[in-house]
Parts: sequence; structure tokens; C-alpha cells
Amino acid sequence: MSDKRQPVAVTLADVARRAGVSAATVSRVLNGNYPVAGRTRDRVLRAVSELDYVVNAHARSLAGRTSDMVGVLVNDVADPFFGLIAAGVQAEVSAAELLTVIASTGGNPDEELRYVELLMRQRAEAIVLVGGQAGGAEHAARLAALVQRAGAAGTRVVLCGRPPLPGASAVEIDNRRGAAGLTRHLLAFGHRHIAYLTGPSGNTTTEARLAGHRDALAAAGVAEGPLAEGTFTRDGGRRAATAILAMADRPTAIVAANDLAAAGVLAAAREAGIAVPADVSVAGFDDLPISRDAMPTLTTVRVPLDELGRRAGRIAAGQSASEPGELVPELIARDSVSAPASRQVPERR
Repeated sequence: MSDKRQPVAVTLADVARRAGVSAATVSRVLNGNYPVAGRTRDRVLRAVSELDYVVNAHARSLAGRTSDMVGVLVNDVADPFFGLIAAGVQAEVSAAELLTVIASTGGNPDEELRYVELLMRQRAEAIVLVGGQAGGAEHAARLAALVQRAGAAGTRVVLCGRPPLPGASAVEIDNRRGAAGLTRHLLAFGHRHIAYLTGPSGNTTTEARLAGHRDALAAAGVAEGPLAEGTFTRDGGRRAATAILAMADRPTAIVAANDLAAAGVLAAAREAGIAVPADVSVAGFDDLPISRDAMPTLTTVRVPLDELGRRAGRIAAGQSASEPGELVPELIARDSVSAPASRQVPERR
């Protein structure tokens, strides 16, 4: 008679003992139906991962049984940047006869993790995370653990416009290259005193676009101008630009990290009686529809948002395992940039 023992299933109580909490707390973390302190939740999730609880006791029983749903997580459903990408995702997902569910995290890293867990419990076919990643290394580590659990349960994770993680597919934008090209464009017009409005600190899109701006300045031997942290919003751009435009040594150009913030810069200039581009040039990033309707029309960098979303959608729907290469943004020169006053436009090469 064989003396081989059958493996013992990990229980909720085992996870609770490992995490040093009650079984009720473990249940609350896994169900997401009651607020739990961040550190406590981290301990529980770490215990779940170490004991392989979800995979062995729950996810394995669901293997191969995902729902016909794709979850799309965005920072702000009202922001056209996210809306246009989500529309591209939905077009491909709908063609595969799957349901698209869109949720807004408000840019909160903890909310993003919570929504990922909720979608995993709904056995989503795929989860698409749109836009730059916030929260730094700690958030990336926690998200990576969830990605591994999602994959084990049969849910694909697609990162759209953010750096890759093990176990997830990624569709990326070369933000750094696009930002460098935009700053070179301003330098070619003779600007040497350029202010820059960033996005929120700790966001990967913010960091990549700022790095590209600095690359172009360094290559030209031009010192960095005033730097102001923004929020990727019109109101944030307006507030930051109001302070910059009031400087005694006012910059000749202002670059905003996205078009919504650039719209705020244009508003601040109008309120201050400062002409664009005669007194100050303004540029943005993304080429949202508002950039074509602004007065003056906005010089910006076009991100192919629909194609970005469609690529992510094809992966989410299982139509493609991956998509080739980073999408490269394109400089779009319009009326909001000209040579600084008293300077001539240099000969183009």
C-alpha cells in the first residue's frame, strides 16, 4: 500500500496565520468589501502569494473559465487622451464579441490595484491598464504580483502606454523621443529660455517626457529653464503658467507635458494680456482635438491614440500575442510657436 500523502489544500486560516491577521481580515482583503489598512493588505497579499492560495484553492478550479469581459482601467474617463485609447480598445474587443467594461482610478495607485483584483474575481478575459504608471517601485512590485496571479487564473494583462512587467503584454509609446523632438523644434526657432510644465510626480509618462525635453536641451548646450509640476489638467496648467508668466525674467516659450495643461497655459496668457506666440510660444503633447481648435492652434506631438488602443485591444481579445515596437509620436507644427521677439527664424536644414 502506498504511503504517499496527498497535498493539503491551503486554507484561509493558513493565510491568516502567515499574515498575522484574522481570517475575517483575509476575507475582507480578498473580497474588497471592507476598508483594510494598506500595510495589513500588503501582508495578506504577500501571504497569499507565498502560499499560492489563490492559484491552488480557487483559481485552479476556474482554469479556462474566464468571462466574456475585458476590463479597461484609465485615470480619468473625462480626459480625451484616455477616452480615445479606450475607444480603440473597445473597437477590437467588440469585434471579438467580448464586453468592454471601463473604470476610472482617479490616478490613485491603490485604486488601480483594487480594480485589478475586482476584475480578477470577475474572471475577466483580460485587463488593460491605460496610461503612465504611478506609485513608484512599491506599486510596480504589488502590480507585478497581481499580474502573475491573473495569468495563473487565465486572465491576460495588457499595459498600454506604460513600461512592461513580467507576465504582461505591453504596447508602448516612445514619449521620450517625442518630447525631445518638440524641444528641438523650439530651439530651432531660437528659444533659449524655455519653461516646462510636468505631469504628476512619480508618473512614468511624466518622467519620460521630461527626460526627452532635457535630452534636447543638453544636446544643444542650453540650460534648463523654469520647471513646474502639473497635473495633466487644464486647471493645473493654468495655475502653473500664471506663476511663470508673472516672472520678471519671463521665458520665451512654455512646454506643457500634455495638451490639456497647454490649454490652461493659453488661458493664463489670455488673462494676463500676453500674446501667443508673439510674446510667448506654447506647445503641448498628445494632439487631442482641442489642440486643433485652440486659438492659436497648438503646436504639439501627435500620439496615435486610436492605434495604441487597437493594439492593446487585439492582445486583450486574444487576436494577437504581441504588437511590434513602440509607437513613435509625430511633431505637429501649428500657430502657437514662433521665433522669440526680435529674433529671426533660423534657416531650416
